[in-house]
Amino acid sequence: MSKRSYYSALGGHPPQSDLLTGRAVFTEAYAVIPRGVMKDIVTSVLPFWEKTRAWVIARPLSGFSETFSQYIMEVAPGGGSDRPELDPEAEGVLFVVDGALDLSLAGNRHRLVPGGYAFIPPGAAWSVRNASDADVRFHWIRKAYEAVEGIDPPEPLVLSDADVAPSPMPGTEGRWATTRFVDPDDVRHDMHVTIVTLQPGAVIPFAETHVMEHGLYVLEGKAVYRLNQDWVEVEAGDFMWLRAFCPQACYAGGPGPFRYLLYKDVNRHMKLRPFGGR
Repeated sequence: MSKRSYYSALGGHPPQSDLLTGRAVFTEAYAVIPRGVMKDIVTSVLPFWEKTRAWVIARPLSGFSETFSQYIMEVAPGGGSDRPELDPEAEGVLFVVDGALDLSLAGNRHRLVPGGYAFIPPGAAWSVRNASDADVRFHWIRKAYEAVEGIDPPEPLVLSDADVAPSPMPGTEGRWATTRFVDPDDVRHDMHVTIVTLQPGAVIPFAETHVMEHGLYVLEGKAVYRLNQDWVEVEAGDFMWLRAFCPQACYAGGPGPFRYLLYKDVNRHMKLRPFGGR
């Protein structure tokens, strides 16, 4: 297995000599936020986070993400938070792409390095610190947990990309595979955050059109992605949002693997009154 790579080189400022062109796209069916626009000027700060800034790449918004938010967090040495999540109904996933993050979760301490994954149930007690001498960067995906009477919420979970064997898609000889951190049939979970890997030349050979909303952050490699009616070139560091039923397909076009961190909402009935109607 080749050494895993996770893109993390964000920030900075473009020079005045740069041309005003780019690959950013925002439509009613999908959005592409390329890595080149994730500069210092678009960062946010959050309550009760110290020495920390965030790139907000998805948020619940009319005409955009409906079920989740996603941040790229950058915590300087000595930074972190003892009150990271203010919403008691929010669940979360952390995925580290650079540096070392000290996580306290439900009374247990963990050090997450690149590839480290943590699932945080709603209402869990947790905190994070950067005790190293270098910045740590990680993705934080948040969702309002959809509780179901008679089904307990999931327990906390801490894993690593390196410790989970990818599950190959049938008939692909392993060229298309998914790293699943939780059992897809476990209905306690109402979201999945996985890593999809396509080897050079591999394809998603049909236009997937289905009910799940997607957030895709490219960790490694490059590809040409079909989004609705368009073919879009994407590379490590780019983010894609796809609304429910947006057709999607892919050709992996680089010399190495194409890998992305994938969010999707799962395992729940469809809300019949999603906008509060009667």
